[in-house]
Amino acid sequence: MLISLNWLRELTGTRLGPQDVRERLTNVGLAIDAVEARGDDHVLDVEVPSNRGDCLSHVGIARELAVIEKSEISDLKFEISNFKSKTASLESQTLNPSFEIKGAQGKTSDLTAVEILDPDLCPRYAARIVRGVKIGPSPDWLTRKLEAIGQRPINHVADITNYVLHELGQPLHAFDLAKLSENRIVVRRAAKNETIKTLDGVERRLDTEMLVIADAKQPVALAGVMGGEESEISNSTRDVLIESAYFNPASVRRTARLLGLHTEASHRFERGTDPEGVLRSQSRCVALICELAGGVATGDALDVYPNPVPRKSATLRPARVEALTGLRVETSEMLRILLALGFELFDEKPTHLTVNIPSWRHDVAIEEDLIEEVARHTGFDQIRTELPPASLAGEYHSSERRKRSLRRSLSALGFNEAISFSFIDAAHDEQFDLIPAFATDETLSFVTLRNPIIEDWTRMRPTLLPGLLEAVRHNLNQGTRDLSLFELGRVFRAGRPGELPAEREALALALTGGVLEADKAAGAREFDFYDLKGALEAAREALKLPALNYSAADFRHLRAGQAAAVILNGTQVGSIGRLSETASSRYKFRQPVFVGEIDLTALLETAETPVLYSRLPRFPSIVRDVSLLIDRKITVSELITAANAEEVENSAGVMFVGVYEGEGIPEGKRSVTLRFEYRAADRTLRDDEVDELHWPLVKALQEKFAAGVR
Repeated sequence: MLISLNWLRELTGTRLGPQDVRERLTNVGLAIDAVEARGDDHVLDVEVPSNRGDCLSHVGIARELAVIEKSEISDLKFEISNFKSKTASLESQTLNPSFEIKGAQGKTSDLTAVEILDPDLCPRYAARIVRGVKIGPSPDWLTRKLEAIGQRPINHVADITNYVLHELGQPLHAFDLAKLSENRIVVRRAAKNETIKTLDGVERRLDTEMLVIADAKQPVALAGVMGGEESEISNSTRDVLIESAYFNPASVRRTARLLGLHTEASHRFERGTDPEGVLRSQSRCVALICELAGGVATGDALDVYPNPVPRKSATLRPARVEALTGLRVETSEMLRILLALGFELFDEKPTHLTVNIPSWRHDVAIEEDLIEEVARHTGFDQIRTELPPASLAGEYHSSERRKRSLRRSLSALGFNEAISFSFIDAAHDEQFDLIPAFATDETLSFVTLRNPIIEDWTRMRPTLLPGLLEAVRHNLNQGTRDLSLFELGRVFRAGRPGELPAEREALALALTGGVLEADKAAGAREFDFYDLKGALEAAREALKLPALNYSAADFRHLRAGQAAAVILNGTQVGSIGRLSETASSRYKFRQPVFVGEIDLTALLETAETPVLYSRLPRFPSIVRDVSLLIDRKITVSELITAANAEEVENSAGVMFVGVYEGEGIPEGKRSVTLRFEYRAADRTLRDDEVDELHWPLVKALQEKFAAGVR
């Protein structure tokens, strides 16, 4: 919005320069996009927030500046007469001489009639007539003011309505009374397929939800947007009807958007004008017309106001200002700011102030709004950065220490943490097996959003995998082939009606491409299932958990034969494996992707295993490798578990070495190589002692699994 600096100076009496005004207005939330010199004036392009319709005028801006400068708006003071209470309406106030209409005669109701058929869209409509005007060009002072803010002069009647709009913020419209059928005004919704030719010469088709100003026969204006060509002011006009009204902001916004019209009037009506300023602005306009264009005004306005907008009030507790903002402001200064902004003091107590809210401040309703007004004019820059007071010292959540250890462990393995949205597309429903806590409870369902912020993303995620796989796809599309990603986050499932959704924390992992090594440009080898398993084992160690077990299982999103259930203390907590061909095709992956998802809540609820210290062994160990020919259905985990269950004396552990399947191995068999380690705490074992321990253990495995030794 363009503001003339000279005009502001006339209203406030200040002699501030353009940069001073720019700085002061910016400090109270009215940013100045540009300052341009125009002759002896400067024009400021003010960026007015959408909730501050009261600032879409010179008086509105002057009011803010006057509060800052501790001055008054000199040309628009009100002299109060018959003031009986602190709740008196502005309509009971006598206007100063700049609003005085001289030589008024007759009643408006004798010359016209106003009927509002749709008061929900037009709560108030006022008409006043000036007879015997002589249309001509505007005087130089009016032309200069309008041209300074980018307005094209037309004639003095049209120019005066524009002038008052920019001065007071109230849009007005002038009709040629002789062109109104039966000299009547009817405010109504448009009829089906009704049309109107607007002032820009365009014929526009209306719908039944658009509000129009009509005469006895047809529409003559689009309410709050633009006038009609049929009733516009011309050189032959002698009698003028001045419209001043308050229209429903949503109605004006809808009409303007549907018809592709954006006018100075619609811009203000959409943001809310002053319902109590209707007559004040109309009087200002009529007084100027009588002064510049001649003519005689009617002695009153025909004001149709069936349901007056109630006055609102709000209470401010001075102590809350400091509690919310940290600003220490004297109560007297708070009161000065509010009164200067147009609030009226209704009640004053040591603990609180109650004020009536000005009719032009649609954005103020509660105590916090009043605190914002005080803070704006005290200075947001005075608010210090500090932590809120608390009875206890700040501390992390009890699980945060373990999660930080988990993140550090995975980062040390070359993983990068991904963060994805908590909501996903419903197309992912039933594509992934969920963590067991969700999958085993049949009463749970998907959490559906009624008003998603991204179209079609209507689900709160029940699994982390869709977001993590989207991150994988994005990186692959950008040319990054080797990826190690993990994500910690919450997953959601809906319960019974009336209950809050169930939430659990989960851990998801994804690997694809090759293993990168230091100082290498390409992967040394391709990732496989065991890299994913190893990463999960590192995570387990970081969380100080008991050993995890793995059992072959089928999952809808994992490839058969390369998937395993993850088991902790006998309970399944997740799954790992290679992404299935079906799932890979959805994401258009052309290389193997290994994923895992674990119920992190279950892990964090498991007590930490103590870290026990033991001395480094003084004596060397002896290692024996054995290759067992076993059935393919027997897992390595079963072999190692059985070996450990034998509890052989001086056994230091059993580990997997490798598998061989090929020439010399019978159909349905495979060769599994295990490494057995033996060590005594008090001496070095001899070979014969190890043989006495080792071969009985091997024989026990042979008998249990019908295995042969290769």
